Amino acid sequence: MRIRRATGKDLPQAKAMLAAAGLPVTDLAAEHLAFAAVDGKRIMGLIGFEPYGDIGLLRSLVIAEEARDEGLGRNLVAKLEAAARDDGVDELWLLTIDADAYFARLGYEVLERSDAPETIRGTAEFAGLCPGDATLMRKRLR
Repeated sequence: MRIRRATGKDLPQAKAMLAAAGLPVTDLAAEHLAFAAVDGKRIMGLIGFEPYGDIGLLRSLVIAEEARDEGLGRNLVAKLEAAARDDGVDELWLLTIDADAYFARLGYEVLERSDAPETIRGTAEFAGLCPGDATLMRKRLR
């Protein structure tokens, strides 16, 4: 399995995976796709990203059921963090319903929604796609 930059051609498969996992796809566009873990032509994992200058929103991370518990999610997050850091991003933010313990193990801290920068508050995920009780998390990259 290899991790590569996601492309617009991955969008239909990405939407199907995310929808099957109960994750938001309403506003998902090709530019939100960051990296894909692929086995042949099949996407086994995917992570999304929205950059906003020196901060970024880590969009949904999804792993195919048969590829879970192999470290693929951790590898995708690490790849995204490295790329974001290289692009001058200082902090990654995310919203999650049920993966807060997972992201905490990767160094993300839970914050109050009121702590979110205005840019993150203005994203579709924060403003409405994720429910109001979603956990807000942040990781400083620098």
